[in-house]
Amino acid sequence: MKHYNIPVFISHFGCPNDCVFCNQKKINGRETDVSLDDLKDIIESYLKTLPKKSKKEVAFFGGTFTGISLALQKEYLEVVQDYIKNGDVEGIRISTRPDYITKEIVDMLKEYGVTTVELGVQSIDPKVLKATARYYPVEKVEYASKLIKEAGIELGIQVMIGLPESTFESDFETAKKVVSLKPEIARIYPTLVIKETEMADMYRRGTYKALSLDEAVERCRKIYSLFEIEGINVIRVGLQPSDDLREDGNVIAGPFHPAFREIIEGEIYYSFLKRILESEGKLEVRVNEKNVSRIVGINKINRVRLGRIFEIKIDNSFELNEIQVNEKTYFRKEILEGELNEPDNNKHR
Repeated sequence: MKHYNIPVFISHFGCPNDCVFCNQKKINGRETDVSLDDLKDIIESYLKTLPKKSKKEVAFFGGTFTGISLALQKEYLEVVQDYIKNGDVEGIRISTRPDYITKEIVDMLKEYGVTTVELGVQSIDPKVLKATARYYPVEKVEYASKLIKEAGIELGIQVMIGLPESTFESDFETAKKVVSLKPEIARIYPTLVIKETEMADMYRRGTYKALSLDEAVERCRKIYSLFEIEGINVIRVGLQPSDDLREDGNVIAGPFHPAFREIIEGEIYYSFLKRILESEGKLEVRVNEKNVSRIVGINKINRVRLGRIFEIKIDNSFELNEIQVNEKTYFRKEILEGELNEPDNNKHR
């Protein structure tokens, strides 16, 4: 059954933190910007358009949900209860910081039918967290993750690649530590420089250098592969290309691309096919038609790079996790494991 989020973007104006990448404005006298009536209107609007036979969750995004007052958290969650009881939605998803999770909060979330908690971990490197004004001890991340999983709530982890003071190695180390937390889902966000942030000032002063698209792909592809091999469902790679993000001047610098995940998939298959071409001198590929786009890459770039010797034929007898090359069948896991064994400085573009 197809899953849909009913997104509710709640800014937490009272957040005492000033992470350098965040442009959330503080508004005097207001704790957040979504009223209870707004919440009802958002849910009703989405329910009119989403398929009846689908799994739906009300998803509170955009801020630190558990950082707002406990009373307001309960008011928001209470609004959703009738929709859960009526079977209109199956649960609630929230995002928050790992240092804003306590046993009391997790118990309350469970009581109100919260099914998923996504932690905005971003990095588990103390040097990176301090440079982004987001420091919390790694023990906080471990403790919050443990509480969420023990409550039977799905755990999600969000990481950001290319933050100030980060390196290829530190980002990958964060990914390995994330694996040890055993989340069910993850999001991977390459860092973008957004206007009206401290990071924007750092970028202008020259104290922060944004990743290029190629550099971001190089960092993300191994993390993406590692998470999938370890059974973590990567539900998003790169920021959603929203209208706000597309507006001129909102993204000052950084590796924004509306099809970032597709680029990563194409690079993974390019590496895999290139190794075979170098050892066997030919590429005769058979694959399910649903996998053709990821194999040929964005704008069919892999066809160009691999040359005329690259032949691909559709054969829907193959499963989605299979590909045949030169009459040998390979499975998705093998391809991803090969990606992890690629040298860190392997540049394809």
